[in-house]
Amino acid sequence: MRTDLDAPHVLLQLRAAWTHGGGTWALPGGALDSHEDAVAAAKREAEEEAGIIAHMLEVRAIFSDDHGPWRYDTVIAHTHGDSGAFAANAESDDLRWVHIDEVHEFDLHPGLRSSWTELSRHVHLTLNS
Repeated sequence: MRTDLDAPHVLLQLRAAWTHGGGTWALPGGALDSHEDAVAAAKREAEEEAGIIAHMLEVRAIFSDDHGPWRYDTVIAHTHGDSGAFAANAESDDLRWVHIDEVHEFDLHPGLRSSWTELSRHVHLTLNS
């Protein structure tokens, strides 16, 4: 989450057409490598897909969307500035810093759409922690 603007903004990635959920907006991310935890994977994926400079992030929380045999972890991190964000590889057609209250207006990836209400509550909580 970007905290240097007038209100908190979240980085959304327009997923390339050939990717899972292509043509929809999501948070940069992907699968864990065998040696990684959620934070290490999130930082790596953010760098690979969105050019994010990992040392500019302050990890505040992890939100887990648990589905029994698998779960989707979202690492909530704050940054003061754009952290170097740009569409860094072919998985991203576009990136945008979006006001947190406007995220729901985008054509979201189904996974993000189904968890956004709960996830956004957790993101708001990190503003005051």
